[in-house]
Amino acid sequence: MPWSDYLALLALLTAMSFTPGPNTMLSTALAANRGLKVALGFALAVPVGWCALMLACALGVGTLVQAVPALRLAVKWGGLAYLLWLAWQLAQAQSLKDADPTRLRIGFWQGAALQWVNIKAWMAALLVAAGWVAPGPLGERLLVVLPTMTVFAFCSNATYAVVGATLRPWLAQGGRLLAFNRGMAGVLLATTVWMGWST
Repeated sequence: MPWSDYLALLALLTAMSFTPGPNTMLSTALAANRGLKVALGFALAVPVGWCALMLACALGVGTLVQAVPALRLAVKWGGLAYLLWLAWQLAQAQSLKDADPTRLRIGFWQGAALQWVNIKAWMAALLVAAGWVAPGPLGERLLVVLPTMTVFAFCSNATYAVVGATLRPWLAQGGRLLAFNRGMAGVLLATTVWMGWST
């Protein structure tokens, strides 16, 4: 891959990875509610799901989803419904004791699977597949793109998780956690509405 292409990829991944979205909001919320260890598990799951989605798009699944309206709508509305459910669950946790595994239950495989209904992840995967993988050769491009995406996906979510974990002791007092969770749920809801409107 030419160096100019790689620099453009780094710029895109920085913008896509570090701006707020479903993954980063959940990393922050999980760390604030359930601790850094749980959130880092999610932060490790995101690149696994994202790279699997990227690989599928590079091999033609993305083109199929774009070409078949029913599949495109299923991804869009399934993703939006799941994000709304996550926002609702997050808004219900009033104290750290409420943030048990029955609420905000997002393990490693759920975190990886979330990428398949995450509209922002689909947008990134389709864009990278078309702009950086399709020019080929496919194997050579994927050997550059997938590790780079892995690093960005983990680092962005781990950064947001550290922020959430740092806030955890302060949030444990009074009704701060409820306000935080409802604020994060509101951001997740706004992100969901924006994605629904723009895709």
